[in-house]
Amino acid sequence: MNSRKRSGSTSKRPFQKEKVVFYYEQILWNKDSIETNSQFWEEFFLLQPNTDTLESEISKLNLDNLIGVKDNIRLLFSECINMLNSDNTKRIINSLQTLCVLVLTIFKKTAATLDCDFQIINILMNSETNMKKLIISCNYLLTSNFADAPKSLCLKLMLALVTGTDIINKNVLLEYVMINNLFESIILLLSDPISRVEMGHDAVILLTLIVNYRKNEGPNPYVFQLSLLADEQALNGYGYVISNSLIEFCHQYSLPLTDMQTISWFSSLSNIVGNMFVSDEGQSQQIRANNALLLALYEAVHLNRNFITTLAHTQTDTSSPPSPSNTLNSGMNPSMSISTPQFIDSTKYPTNLFVAVFQYCSIVMQDHKSESSIINLKLAFILLICISEDTFANSMMHDSNLTFKVFLHRAHMRHRKLSDRSFMPQPLTNTLLDLLVEFMVTHMMKKFPMELYLYAIGIIHRLLCYQKRCRVRLSYPWKELWTSLIGLLKFVVCQEPTLIKKYNIFNLALQIVNIFNFFITYGDTFLATTNSYDELYYELNREEKVFSELHAMVLRYTSMYDCEYKEDVIKLLNALVNILAITKHFQIKIKEWLAIECISTPTESQILDIVRKNYDLTLKLQDSLDHYDRYSESPVHQYFFNDIVKEVIQDTRKHLWNSIKNPLFQTSDSVLT
Repeated sequence: MNSRKRSGSTSKRPFQKEKVVFYYEQILWNKDSIETNSQFWEEFFLLQPNTDTLESEISKLNLDNLIGVKDNIRLLFSECINMLNSDNTKRIINSLQTLCVLVLTIFKKTAATLDCDFQIINILMNSETNMKKLIISCNYLLTSNFADAPKSLCLKLMLALVTGTDIINKNVLLEYVMINNLFESIILLLSDPISRVEMGHDAVILLTLIVNYRKNEGPNPYVFQLSLLADEQALNGYGYVISNSLIEFCHQYSLPLTDMQTISWFSSLSNIVGNMFVSDEGQSQQIRANNALLLALYEAVHLNRNFITTLAHTQTDTSSPPSPSNTLNSGMNPSMSISTPQFIDSTKYPTNLFVAVFQYCSIVMQDHKSESSIINLKLAFILLICISEDTFANSMMHDSNLTFKVFLHRAHMRHRKLSDRSFMPQPLTNTLLDLLVEFMVTHMMKKFPMELYLYAIGIIHRLLCYQKRCRVRLSYPWKELWTSLIGLLKFVVCQEPTLIKKYNIFNLALQIVNIFNFFITYGDTFLATTNSYDELYYELNREEKVFSELHAMVLRYTSMYDCEYKEDVIKLLNALVNILAITKHFQIKIKEWLAIECISTPTESQILDIVRKNYDLTLKLQDSLDHYDRYSESPVHQYFFNDIVKEVIQDTRKHLWNSIKNPLFQTSDSVLT
């Protein structure tokens, strides 16, 4: 009985508020009591922040009430900044956490207002001096020999400032980041092998987002500084962060495939049935998470010529933890982590950034349905266009002494047998061509990715232009490329009634035909053997029907007065002249030989022999086959990158909340020395 009474009396005790919550209420509603307590802030910043409560207290205020207590919020913001100069680690960490929550919550509250930029400044700051002091303090913490926790939280705070608005150009606080430069501090973190393991991901994302602020509207000092960066350690550190994230993704993707080879048929069937119910949304999020790192890689390649050497730099440090943004197989056993060297097989897992990108693209290409995969692959192809235009990058990719084993993931299709060349060392250009051929073969579908096909053919054209210009005779099975291009032409002709309603199929066909014209006109400058020419002419004649049907389709559209693609139709008609002349010439020679030999079905070797003996034909010289429009982001791709940056901001901000509340930041009192 007595025990029940004690139990009952205990349950009636009033709820005891956490001390820091009581302090929050005083800050927001009773500022006068704070001013009479000289030790208030010293005590407040020794208390572990209750991030959920602080967010809740501010979030439940409407905008008018928020503006009503703006002086109180400004006071909190100002005192947090002042505390960054403390010599006590705990106070610094608590002030940084408080600042992160304060900034993210205020941005969230004002996001729906038309004058969001004005409201942010109006509520948070009573002078520009505070922002200047904040960035100076963060710069100091990032470059000092302090513990990692304050540095990591500094980066979180900067990310909170940068990701405040979905549209980065509307974030007025970034103007202060432009004036008070953080570039050297970020580069210093990436240069240090220890710092970049823990903070490299946040540092790279922060720099990438800042670089995209008003990039096409006016001068951005970070764009200028990144373009001139020549520090090899910093560039390798930048590449290391991206490479490790892509390697991790490739590794995790490959684990289930490896397991499938060792388990019983019944377990395999169970896994297949189980995978039928895996959410497409989850897979899309896993691929979308890599947009940030691909964007970072794009900015480095696009802006900095010195970064090209980093692409082939072999990554030897495998101690990096998983990227925070990468969620693929996040629940796997820690013993299977990518950071464990013995699980990295050089025949399956990338060894440098070039190889990582190629293998990563081969994985993303497996997903034909997801819009996230298409966007991600578009970003990767734009990156490959930039790489294929760079002379130094081409020299590395075509170097026959620089070979790698690259495991490209390929779709299983009934009508083809997969090549085992991917298990043999080969120049990187060979791997890139294999990747593009794989894309062309596997994406001829109802939801036709026209833009991606144009990018793929554009990359092939740039590679061929380099080979012709530098007379590089690449040892590559060109027949696979020719077959895939002809197959694509055949698909376009067959699906013309459907495709013509949505796309300019004549431009695509023109690009494909001009690839063949390039081989016909300049093949002697880059084809490895004379037999390659024979094989080319053999393939053109073997698929003569495809080109005849394409020609008939083009003739049909030339007579249409209301054809909106008339200019491309005429160009395509002219581009077909040489191919039609070749097929007509050799068809006659083959028929004559068959009549003489009384044979109805010749073999491949017999046709090749006829081709070798009958090169007596005159072809028309095609102009500008070795020219292409160099890549330019603005204005063609500007809106695409605006959308990518918006997605990266949203994903980064979402992840920030979890990392800010990380218990790792809860430390005991210590003094910074």
